[in-house]
Amino acid sequence: MKLKIKKNDTVKVISGNSKGKVGRVLDVTPDNMRILVEGVNIRVKATRPNQQNPQGGLVHKEMPIHYSNVLLVDSDKKATRVGYKITEKVSSNGKAIKVRYAKTNGKDI
Repeated sequence: MKLKIKKNDTVKVISGNSKGKVGRVLDVTPDNMRILVEGVNIRVKATRPNQQNPQGGLVHKEMPIHYSNVLLVDSDKKATRVGYKITEKVSSNGKAIKVRYAKTNGKDI
């Protein structure tokens, strides 16, 4: 399934423990419909000493959340749903260009 949220988009969390937080999408996994958002859904993991972390201890790590729990943030800094529209512009191979747009204000993303 193709998701409407892409890497480097700015999203707002609408449900869960991190509700209301805004962050940038770091990774998208369409297979299980999860996204990794910067500064959201942080979990604490205990690690043993290793080469990268000689002391060991607690590591704070962002975990993925389901993409239905976030909405894209538009140019007006409001959460919005995403739509697709076909433009009049034509690409180099002769096909019409499909763009994403914000449903709140109708502007292209």
